[in-house]
Amino acid sequence: MGFSSPPRRWSARHTRSNTPRPTRRAGSARPGARRSISCCLSSGLPWTWPMCGGSPTSATRMEEGAFLVPYLFFMVIAGMPLFYMELALGQYNREGAAGVWKICPIFKGVGFTVILISLYVGFYYNVIISWALFYLFSSFTGDLPWVNCNNPWNSPNCSDLWANNSLNDSQKTTPAAEYFERGVLHLQESGGIHDLGRPRWQLTSCLAVVIVILYFSLWKGVKTSGKVVWITATMPYVVLTVLLLRGVTLPGAMDGIKAYLSVDFMRLLEAQVWIEAATQICFSLGVGFGVLIAFSSYNKFSNNCYRDAIITSSINSLTSFFSGFVIFSFLGYMSHKHNIALDKVATDGPGLVFIIYPEAIATLWGSPVWAVIFFIMLVTLGIDSAMGGMESVITGLIDEFKCLHKHRELFTLFIVISTFLISLLCVTNGGIYVFTLLDHYAAGTSILFGVLIEAIGISWLYGVDRFSDDIEEMIGQRPGLYWRMCWKFVSPCFLLFMVVVSFATFNPPKYDTYVFPVWANVVGWCLAISSMTMVPLYAIYKLCSLQGSFCDVSVYAITPETEHHLVERGEVRQYTAPSLACGLSRANQREVDSTATNQQAHCWKNLWTCQPSCQEINP
Repeated sequence: MGFSSPPRRWSARHTRSNTPRPTRRAGSARPGARRSISCCLSSGLPWTWPMCGGSPTSATRMEEGAFLVPYLFFMVIAGMPLFYMELALGQYNREGAAGVWKICPIFKGVGFTVILISLYVGFYYNVIISWALFYLFSSFTGDLPWVNCNNPWNSPNCSDLWANNSLNDSQKTTPAAEYFERGVLHLQESGGIHDLGRPRWQLTSCLAVVIVILYFSLWKGVKTSGKVVWITATMPYVVLTVLLLRGVTLPGAMDGIKAYLSVDFMRLLEAQVWIEAATQICFSLGVGFGVLIAFSSYNKFSNNCYRDAIITSSINSLTSFFSGFVIFSFLGYMSHKHNIALDKVATDGPGLVFIIYPEAIATLWGSPVWAVIFFIMLVTLGIDSAMGGMESVITGLIDEFKCLHKHRELFTLFIVISTFLISLLCVTNGGIYVFTLLDHYAAGTSILFGVLIEAIGISWLYGVDRFSDDIEEMIGQRPGLYWRMCWKFVSPCFLLFMVVVSFATFNPPKYDTYVFPVWANVVGWCLAISSMTMVPLYAIYKLCSLQGSFCDVSVYAITPETEHHLVERGEVRQYTAPSLACGLSRANQREVDSTATNQQAHCWKNLWTCQPSCQEINP
């Protein structure tokens, strides 16, 4: 079923000028632009934070040569176009992730999908910040606790970082690895996800501090959070540069960098590499989480969102590429030092941040000072991205339920406390298993599905030409052919393919050698499906809540709310495609333009009642 948008001249004259423009609170425009940009500038860093960062389980793959090829390819054909689309969508409609779908009411469910995904990610994402905070407090010491095996939590298998012995024995572990798993997580006290134990009071306290910071950063809205990002988005570049300068001087660093820049073309035949690249695009740019829509809705109406999209996505990719040199210089060093293959040193998930980097920092002169700086950076980056996810949820729901506007502070408190209570599951002895399960299911296939429905709704129901008119009205220029082709054909086809492949090649999660039981995977799938089902559930609700025949209800459901008065007068002029309800092969439409009287007449067959209709429309 194909659709085409109305003639540009007609829609601009009759639809836009008479439509009241939604407004945001005064003085909140530039913080919105700054937050939407900085959220993603802080994402291209080595740990690739979720929300405006990346999937923690894809952190190391993100920097592999084989991964860079599909990553950059998807960045061009999907990442940048979808990033631009969400910025423009939020800025023009001035609503959150759910409210923007007044342009196509039947698709409002996708707004609730991305809100739920952001909420689910927040359940475990704040735990990452609490780990970083724990490491920060542990760094205020003369000797870092992860550089030797003389600590109460160490096992007999611990191999001292500074010893000359090799780690070829598969049972050997480094002090940094044991500090994270045994000293911080206390994983040795859990038998699996069925044996979580009680929350650790140290991690619970750190989590509570994170929640308090988040609340006071969010309670007044984007004006408050917009001021915080001046620090959170700039510090990482200084620290990364210092680490790179140190890393390239270490023995074996060049071997790691060569491995980073080399491409194993055989791995490009693996579907999982492409799936992870597609998912990473959504994570690294924040596409599909409602973050970009929420923050751009606070922009000035005339803000150049095209410039923002190009600059932000480009810097994001360059930062990711730059951080790869930092990571692999130290991976090459550790591979050389311990005399093991590079792929044995590299680790996925939080181990990249909390094992590899602490070991790297331990090689610096004055390592405790650098550890403090590094983990302050991690905490600020985490808070920055967490504010993005929370703002997406808060803005999306407040804009949808107007009664919450007057109680933003209380509603924000409710959201952060709810997140804290569920996050307690991740700070137990077996909390890493809950963390892994949430990370695997909360925003994998579901985020690709959400972005797919979003692209279809805007490109095929609302219309690319119509969307281009909106952008021209804001910034004074229409998107070029490249953007329109990507929005209408390339990006939706790519996303549909990736959703199908991700279902077909699904692999259950695991942590190290631990395999999750069947019931845990069932819970995970329920979590993933719960967000995706919001699309059909809301569509059914919308169709059932409207009065009239199926044809009348359908046209109301896919027509922008600001144009329902046209439907009531029978002036359904947006769609020129076959009608599923009436079985028409193609609607006949012709336009008569009289420049003398400045009037237009549109004659067509009414697609939904199968009756000929001719209307004369005055300007």
